[in-house]
Amino acid sequence: MRNVGYAYSPEFLKHDYWDHPECKGRLQRVMQLLTDTQLTQSASAIPFEAASKAALATVHDADYIDELDRFCIHGGGMVGADTYAVEESFDVAALAVGATQAATRAVMRGDLERAFALVRPPGHHAFADHGEGFCLFNNTAFAARVAIDEFGLERVMILDWDVHHGNGTQAIFYQDPRVLYLSTHQSPLYPGSGEAEEIGHGAGVGTTINVPLPPGVGDAGFGYVWEKIVVPATRRYRPQLIIVSAGYDAHWREQLFQVRMRASLTGFSAMGRSLSDLADEFCGGKLLAVLEGGYDFDVLANGVRNTMHNLLGLASVVDPYGIYMGGETPIEKHVALIRRIHGL
Repeated sequence: MRNVGYAYSPEFLKHDYWDHPECKGRLQRVMQLLTDTQLTQSASAIPFEAASKAALATVHDADYIDELDRFCIHGGGMVGADTYAVEESFDVAALAVGATQAATRAVMRGDLERAFALVRPPGHHAFADHGEGFCLFNNTAFAARVAIDEFGLERVMILDWDVHHGNGTQAIFYQDPRVLYLSTHQSPLYPGSGEAEEIGHGAGVGTTINVPLPPGVGDAGFGYVWEKIVVPATRRYRPQLIIVSAGYDAHWREQLFQVRMRASLTGFSAMGRSLSDLADEFCGGKLLAVLEGGYDFDVLANGVRNTMHNLLGLASVVDPYGIYMGGETPIEKHVALIRRIHGL
């Protein structure tokens, strides 16, 4: 098996709001399953500490950092229409950033081949100057910053397979050619961004690739996207590190927030194996997964388990729910458009 690590702390459970879907139960179920299946024994626990305000300022504006800190000190509440913060949330979110940074450093130093940052709150909707979409700080953005600023990488790829477009991650790197941001997501759906024509700006033109997909796309469609877009785009960019924004809410059992995708756990595992192969081909095996969304607790836990199998180099796939029994929405025209836009 490969030398793999994971970053987790029970402190992540302190960010919790009584009836919100992004709750501590998500990560509790994940860790219960990883422990019961002894995957926590097959991987190394990565030590970490909370990111300092100075470290947080490498991605987020200082005014936002201070504002969120004060908000939490005074008891928290709703941050906009959909995102909460409780008294402990600033410290938990800073710890999630520290965990992601530590996992990145361990992979980049060669202490580990691969790692999974099992963190919350999630991050890909967090902008430099504000949080939204259940996210406070952008964890994957910090991973990319560490790879670029501390290890001198020139080409980092963030592959976001969460069902929602990572508008915060896109915005942070929209003009930065050192980060290829590639997102597959349902459209239309929150947050309403991620159109195929959003391709980056200035020096970053061409290093944002959005794959908006209509409801009803399942394993066959995602496989087609991987074959026609993800693999050729990765081979052209030749990343030195691959980071996965790993959300599992494109699964067919997911019913919240008008999600209507049809991927299975087997399909997610196939995507993970493909990224593992690409990491071997271009990155010396360096691959980092960072937890994002997924609100069916059992699907989420099994999705993480299968991704851990991918990271460890295990061929086994666990799929208690099987594939969606029904047809898929055709996407050939969508894919052809994106290939033309990006010259793939």
